Amino acid sequence: MKWKEKLDPGTLRKIEGSLFIAPWVFGFLAFVAFPLGYSLYMSFHQVKITVKAVDYTFIGFRHYREILVSNGSLLYEQLIPFLLESAIMIPIILIFSLLVAILLNLRFPGRTLFRVIFFLPVIFASGQIVQEFIAQGEGSLSIMKTLRIDDYLQQYLPESWASPIQKVMNSFVLVLWYSGVQILIFLAGRQTLPASVYEASRIDGSSPWNTFWKITLPGLVPYIFLNLMYTVVDLFTFPSNPIISQVNTSNYGSSSALAWIYFSIILTFVLLIMLLFNRVDKSLSGKR
Repeated sequence: MKWKEKLDPGTLRKIEGSLFIAPWVFGFLAFVAFPLGYSLYMSFHQVKITVKAVDYTFIGFRHYREILVSNGSLLYEQLIPFLLESAIMIPIILIFSLLVAILLNLRFPGRTLFRVIFFLPVIFASGQIVQEFIAQGEGSLSIMKTLRIDDYLQQYLPESWASPIQKVMNSFVLVLWYSGVQILIFLAGRQTLPASVYEASRIDGSSPWNTFWKITLPGLVPYIFLNLMYTVVDLFTFPSNPIISQVNTSNYGSSSALAWIYFSIILTFVLLIMLLFNRVDKSLSGKR
């Protein structure tokens, strides 16, 4: 191709790179950016679907005021308990995933099979399947009823905390079942830590407990925050999420406003995680 010979290598690489990312750019603009902008547009309008067309009546921030002020129970009575549930679920998922990843990194017979088993739910379990399991009570722990833990929670904890803890325990197995991606990320992060560091630690006489706190955990800090961010986003789109059902209504204007409010809350959590990670990373950079 003569036209390629006339171009310098830098320009040619830019053209080739642009051609490679062109399908993604088109897909993002058509299937992500446009629906986002359209939903934002509908959130400021009263949308009425007729036989001939879709009518839009501009009403400003009325939908937002109704959700946040006039009809605040729609958001707060369901969102705040769900946030409390998430505050309980997130550390459980992270700790469970980290421990399982460390175990799966050890050498033992059948290790590959166990890795596949822990990741299978991510492939086969859809939102409807998980909802059906929760509805049938299959995700709960039998020990809850045997030891009457529900009664103790109601007796010794306020209702605002007892109810979220009970909901988490009733879907505890499914919460752990949904930890496949986090386990995979922790496992990949654990394998990036050099074996020479652990060998030097064993030569110095360090115990496995000290090795975990001094080498493994600090080395996995970036992966902990990556999993934390993933878990937050995943829980906010979890099938049992009560806000998701409120978004899927025929009132398109109000549903769009609620979706953007919910998106703002998720974005706030993600930004706080990023800010916390930057501070922790800076504090650990001087110790590495």
